[in-house]
Amino acid sequence: MAYDYPPVGFHFSVSFTGLEEDVETQFQSVSGLSVDMETEEFAEGGENRFKHKFPVKTKYPNLVLKRGMAVESELIQWCRDAMEGFEFAPKDLTIRLLNEKHEPLRTWNVVHAFPVKWAIDDFNAQESKLVIETLEFSYHYFKILD
Repeated sequence: MAYDYPPVGFHFSVSFTGLEEDVETQFQSVSGLSVDMETEEFAEGGENRFKHKFPVKTKYPNLVLKRGMAVESELIQWCRDAMEGFEFAPKDLTIRLLNEKHEPLRTWNVVHAFPVKWAIDDFNAQESKLVIETLEFSYHYFKILD
């Protein structure tokens, strides 16, 4: 299969396990798909010119999703249950980067996500723009599926 390089970053989909895929999958942006390797330094006795670095563990930042505010939303109800009722029910979610035929070029499976922040953009009578809601999730890790 021939790929056009590089793929465009504006054609993607997001889906949550257990939530319908209509308005819930329409996001303006996704950020936070990265991983860092934490290291630990160890000074060798007798050799003072450098320190050895050893890998310790991986660290994943929060996943941030933005979209136009949805008034009726299962996703927002799930977030409200966590934020207002302190009822956490982690979900897996899938992010797909799509080609021009709407076929996945790359798929990320985000494991055990739960909401940690929900924000609505400021209202301003002097601007003509959509109301954007920002959802931030903590998660264990992600896997690249293809």
